[in-house]
Amino acid sequence: MRIQEPNRAGSGSSPTETVVSVLMVGVGGQGILMVSKVLATLCQAAGLEVKQSEVHGMAKRGGAVFSHVRFGAKVHSPLIPEGEADVLLALEWAEGLRWLHYLRPEKGVFISDVRRIVPPFACRDRGRGVAPRYARSTPAEIIGRLGTGYALDATGIARDLGNERAANTVLLGVLSTALDFPEEAWLEVITRLVPPKTVDVNRAAFLAGRAWVENAVLPEPAPEPAPPAADPLLGRIVNRLEITREWCKGCDICVKFCPERCLALDAEQIVVPTDPEACTGCRLCEWLCPDFAIRLHKELPAEAAPAGADVGADAVGAAR
Repeated sequence: MRIQEPNRAGSGSSPTETVVSVLMVGVGGQGILMVSKVLATLCQAAGLEVKQSEVHGMAKRGGAVFSHVRFGAKVHSPLIPEGEADVLLALEWAEGLRWLHYLRPEKGVFISDVRRIVPPFACRDRGRGVAPRYARSTPAEIIGRLGTGYALDATGIARDLGNERAANTVLLGVLSTALDFPEEAWLEVITRLVPPKTVDVNRAAFLAGRAWVENAVLPEPAPEPAPPAADPLLGRIVNRLEITREWCKGCDICVKFCPERCLALDAEQIVVPTDPEACTGCRLCEWLCPDFAIRLHKELPAEAAPAGADVGADAVGAAR
């Protein structure tokens, strides 16, 4: 199959003369691997050689996930070199920007959901109540620099169809207009690979993505969010770590990643807080623990709370 300009008719296939490289990126749990499997299966059904390379296992931690898919008459390597991706498909906006240098200059096709998922590591300032940082480039700025690019609210489209997790299939619909495979072939593979209970919504999501290309417009640039107003109560929050010793396996991940170095393993190789006052409540230990043995509670001392306020565990979560 050859990479082509968006084909709204889905006119079928022709022999390929070159290897086509599609790079898919996003955040764990968005369905990157399912999307790449659909494309790889589609190529195999068309009699093409396919090679794929991926990183996985990040679904429960919101980590970066990517998948390289290369197909053609003969493919020698599964990895896409920088600057040679014919298509960059991004399920999360910042991840799409992070991989832009892999896109083929001027000829590559960029497709991205405008959804923003701010990772915990975006908190450059670990002070209490500080807003996280995020990529500031707008869809209009990015698409304007590219030969062919689409930025759409795929998550919103999928939500309107009844299941926002089908956003990846909406993007598959957009992708299908840039690759020379028949619409029926895409739908057949999608129907076969998605969970049986989600077949209808995924088929509808795919068709919605294709239909969106017909009237593709740039989303309006989102206004830069104003910094949160200072809350005098934030400085009174007490961060309390709850550790379930029976669940801790002593993997040492939380100890090594704690920015404030306020955790350690005791003589029994169970994590314990060594300096509770130093904890800033970044929650990295809670998010990274593979055994869910750590939970952070944000509490407000009774003397600091407004009259009648709940000062129990996590009662001040909304204040952040």
